Amino acid sequence: MLTYQDVVTAKLESLSSAAAKWDEMAGAFNRVESVYKGKVLSVAKDGVWVGTAASGASYRFTGTQAELAAAQTQAKAIASLLRDAHSQLTTLVQRVKGLVADAQKEGMHIDSGGRATFDFSKVKATRNDPDYQEFRRKCLEAETSWTESIKKAVQAVDDADQGAKYALRTAAGVRTADQTLHNFNARAVGDIEIYEAEEAEAYAKRLLRGGKLSAAERAELTRLYRDNANDQVFSRTMLDSLGPEDTIKVANKFNDLAYFDDTGNKQDYLAMEKGLANTINGATRIPNFKDADGKRIPYGSKAYRDAYVKWAKTKDAEFYNNWREGLRKAGIEKYDLEVAANQGNGAKSRDQQVRGYQSLITLMRQGDPAAPQFLADVTDDMIAAEKKDKDIWDLYGDFHGKKNGWFANDPVDGALEMMSRDPKAATAYLDPGAEGKDPAHRNNDRLHYLLKERDWKFVNNEVKLHGDAAYGGNSWHDASDTEGSDSRKGLGAAIEAAATGSPSGSERNSDGKHTVGQARVLEDTIAMLDEENGGDSVHKNLQTPLARTLADYAPDTHKILSDRKEDMEGVGHIESKKGSVIRVLRGVSDSPENFAMLYEAERAQAAQYLTEAESRRGSVAWATHAHSAGAGIGVFNAIGADIILDDRDARKGWADDVAKYAYHGVGTPLTPVPVIGDAAQRIVDAATYEWANDMKNQADEAAKNGSIKELESKSQDLHELIKYWAEGRNLKATDPYVYNMHDEAVQQYDSARSTAFTDLKRNL
Repeated sequence: MLTYQDVVTAKLESLSSAAAKWDEMAGAFNRVESVYKGKVLSVAKDGVWVGTAASGASYRFTGTQAELAAAQTQAKAIASLLRDAHSQLTTLVQRVKGLVADAQKEGMHIDSGGRATFDFSKVKATRNDPDYQEFRRKCLEAETSWTESIKKAVQAVDDADQGAKYALRTAAGVRTADQTLHNFNARAVGDIEIYEAEEAEAYAKRLLRGGKLSAAERAELTRLYRDNANDQVFSRTMLDSLGPEDTIKVANKFNDLAYFDDTGNKQDYLAMEKGLANTINGATRIPNFKDADGKRIPYGSKAYRDAYVKWAKTKDAEFYNNWREGLRKAGIEKYDLEVAANQGNGAKSRDQQVRGYQSLITLMRQGDPAAPQFLADVTDDMIAAEKKDKDIWDLYGDFHGKKNGWFANDPVDGALEMMSRDPKAATAYLDPGAEGKDPAHRNNDRLHYLLKERDWKFVNNEVKLHGDAAYGGNSWHDASDTEGSDSRKGLGAAIEAAATGSPSGSERNSDGKHTVGQARVLEDTIAMLDEENGGDSVHKNLQTPLARTLADYAPDTHKILSDRKEDMEGVGHIESKKGSVIRVLRGVSDSPENFAMLYEAERAQAAQYLTEAESRRGSVAWATHAHSAGAGIGVFNAIGADIILDDRDARKGWADDVAKYAYHGVGTPLTPVPVIGDAAQRIVDAATYEWANDMKNQADEAAKNGSIKELESKSQDLHELIKYWAEGRNLKATDPYVYNMHDEAVQQYDSARSTAFTDLKRNL
């Protein structure tokens, strides 16, 4: 393997010089061939010389002329390969040198091994500086990051170097020492990636024939994939040769070896699987469409869709269209895969096979993010297949957890999980469109299908019936299908990404702002979940991603709960019905962590709105701001009470957990709770203890009396928020205007709490 020093000291100009010499050689062979054809071959071909000797000479002369032509082909190919190598290596070497220069600008020293170390001698801060240790920690992290980046860049140079070496040897027809015959290579080509694709294909087909790969061959196949992940010549050449069906079989073979047959080399096979996935990514990447001004057309826009439709009719789209069409057939075929064998309890599950799309999504999940258009197209094709056969993905066994969770038994949900890594792709896929509010004019019904129409029960079950053997006793029979443990997790993640613009579950500093498309996704989701007022019952695997999403929209939900929709400025807001929002908030709050996060987000917005009240003492607007705070907190008090009353014995622990999450910083900027101003954050921090206590008090009261009807409705948390707001303005709690704010807030709190109980169908 090339070292860092090899890379930064390499003299690549000789490759160009050598290429020119090989071009000259091709020209020389061409001239020799012309002379040979005119002066030698013609003697045996002109009809003057006849007989056995003439025939023999003609055969030999023709062979020599063919070798001279082959020599030209080989020389031209090698010249092209050398230029290809020069171009690739120059770019990659410059990338290494660029990283080094950037690291040095950040104060790093790069040694002869490519290791980055920070030059602390240039730092003036003393070790007694309270910030020094944190500064040092960040510097050490930067050292590791720069070192790893340089190492990967050097690896890329070595990968390209190995590929050039293999292509040159193959084009030259280099053979083993015991093979003395050597002809010029008439089939030599001038593209490194074609040779590498043929090598990768050969390894894949050996596996399909039941053969094995040595450790060196596994490493070489991984290198081939890694070196050519973004090269369409390599990826399309290889996939064209394999075809969709054999590609799926190779992916299955990697998984059989990794998880069952050769687990000692698991990481090798998973690395090769990732490489194959990235090969598909490279082959199915489509152009970046540009508008009339040369600007990139954003994915998901109408202009993009129009450009895609137009492109799909061009010759450039032939591979994409053919590959997708091949997948439509191979994707619904059945294949052997060991993870599926013997998953159930009885005989019916033995030797069951999986569908091609299940294997494809299993494969694609191991790679880097797929092209959004290809992922959307494949998902649409899978949905089309399951609409024809709702049981197409059914298997015996529940594929989840560390043991079997790697297998995408529900490939549609698996594809949605992949989309959640690319928020723009998720938004484009799930956005119902400008007419989404009217189902009759909906231009994208994917979200509606996934939330309301799809059959999610893909787990086949069987039961053993006992009785007289003559009448089928002691035999296994089909039972009702059920949902898997991981059901809808991909959907939940995709909705979160689509509605928030951030990858699902990511730590983010949210500003509470969204695009129109993002807001439409959440608004449609709320409306669908609350059809027939059923929003208070949300599938368990949708609850956390939806809770995170709603927290991200806290500025909107706060205004909706306090009847202030008119205060929503600009675009990108949800305009959902208040009752629907209340019910869906309840539906996602069975988890104390979810409830704590949402309540914290509401308190933050209440505090923020309080700080926005004009400073003039006694302003009538103070009451409005107090009303708003009372409304939101009253709703959440009702939601918490509803949860507690559903199961009083268990909910005491739920309330304790809510308090625990509150005390441990659920509302920090790393959660989806939108960032608020410093003044508002100080109010929230100061009042944290009281709001958690409110929930605990309700749980105690419910456990003691069996009801919270008589529980004092004057939330201490609400009082504390106003109290600390007043202190921030040097006002005392006894100030008549502050007292009036308390009174106004409590009235709205009572009213909102009562209304929320009604919306939740809770009669106290």
